[in-house]
Amino acid sequence: MKFHMKPTGWLVTIIAAIAILAGGMLVMPDNYTTSAAGSQPEQAQMVPRNFTQLAEDAGAAVVNIRTVKTVEGGGQMFRHFFGPDGPNQQQRPFDEFFERFFGDQNPREFKRRSLGSGFVLDKEGHIVTNHHVIKDADEIQVKLQSGKEYDAEIIGADESTDLALIKIPPEADLPTLELGNSKKAKIGQWVVAIGNPFGLDHTVTAGIISAKGRVIGAGPYDDFIQTDASINPGNSGGPLLNMNGEVIGINTAIVAAGQGIGFAIPSDLARDIISQLKQSGEVTRGWLGVGIQELNPELREYYDVDQGVLVTQVFAGDPAAEAGIKPNDIITAVNGKSVDSPRELSKLVADIQPGEEAEIRFIRDGESKTATVTLAKREAEKMAERSEATPEGSAKAALGMDVAEITSEIAKQYNLENTEGVIVSDVEPESKAYEAGFKRGDIIREINHQPVKSVREFRQTIDKAEKGDALYFYVLRARQGITIIKLTK
Repeated sequence: MKFHMKPTGWLVTIIAAIAILAGGMLVMPDNYTTSAAGSQPEQAQMVPRNFTQLAEDAGAAVVNIRTVKTVEGGGQMFRHFFGPDGPNQQQRPFDEFFERFFGDQNPREFKRRSLGSGFVLDKEGHIVTNHHVIKDADEIQVKLQSGKEYDAEIIGADESTDLALIKIPPEADLPTLELGNSKKAKIGQWVVAIGNPFGLDHTVTAGIISAKGRVIGAGPYDDFIQTDASINPGNSGGPLLNMNGEVIGINTAIVAAGQGIGFAIPSDLARDIISQLKQSGEVTRGWLGVGIQELNPELREYYDVDQGVLVTQVFAGDPAAEAGIKPNDIITAVNGKSVDSPRELSKLVADIQPGEEAEIRFIRDGESKTATVTLAKREAEKMAERSEATPEGSAKAALGMDVAEITSEIAKQYNLENTEGVIVSDVEPESKAYEAGFKRGDIIREINHQPVKSVREFRQTIDKAEKGDALYFYVLRARQGITIIKLTK
């Protein structure tokens, strides 16, 4: 009598152990998952035998993107080899010759070619890629795996998320890829990247998801998937695929000094952006009209709050000002969704369409309040104007520290008679401010004997100082009294 038994988790484990003890090797089927009675819901997945089928199925929809753009400054072409950045740094035999006899006759413009990747989204010929791949391009050529080449047109691009949508003439047999659910992707899961690194068409690399929610300073909506699947220049815009062949990320960045560290834009973030680009060629986001700052542990203690974002500025005429929001308010929620960082607030507001109302919950002087705000449209020009009028971050870029207004709560905490001056809210490690000895909680009353009564006055004073100027800060530090800190800009 013969018995036919389906291998269960415990039986597979026993067989594997016997095979290992016997010096053999047990090869499991692709994507085989062990399971056993009483085990945890999610089990470790065996290493896939190969990625051949996935590469074959998905590779046909991945494209090579070549761009040509006009770049000014062609006169620098000779310095590529003999200038300070060239391979022969000590040999510049022709510099004087060209400058003496040709002067500025070297071409001021030249054509620069670059490479990137993308993937076909639908049968209409829409292709997803990175904004930086096609930015300022005069020509965009798309090459399919089949070898066919097309001239592409730009449908739309969003610099804030580094996403772009281009289009080629549709064909009946055009292969496509689907956007998957990046929220369901978990750290440790297998992923595959396909692209055009260093001009090597349809290179396939594999790895795992190393981390999620990475903030790398690329833009206001950073939320990257980190992977150790090899990503290099030329992979930009290509897909990061799960084992079902779905796009869960768009490869976009690498760590220049690192190896095996790449970043992809999550598909859940990209989906709405791509949809808007397809429909209207642009992305529309809500605008609140406030300057904001993260609450560090000290400021949370001062305000006696567990979470929220500090409003440092309210721009006149913008939605927040019209709704009565004021500086030093702490925004804690938008439409019932809690807020605990400037990034969260920016994303929540951006996801609301201009003209729609948003319920903003905030804390003022220890009391919880609510304001209904009709959001405006976030525009690059408006952002530039606000940045120019109130140069947030300029002081931090120059010195490596942020400051905030001194509220009544902070004055009470420090037993201050008034709220004049500013409080140091953040100091970046290894920055000029850090090296000079600044600490969180320092109260700055004067700079170079000039009173500082607000964040605006602080930033204006720092901005007016020239690089190399000495700055003397009159600082009040808790339990230490008055101290003078010297810092060179």
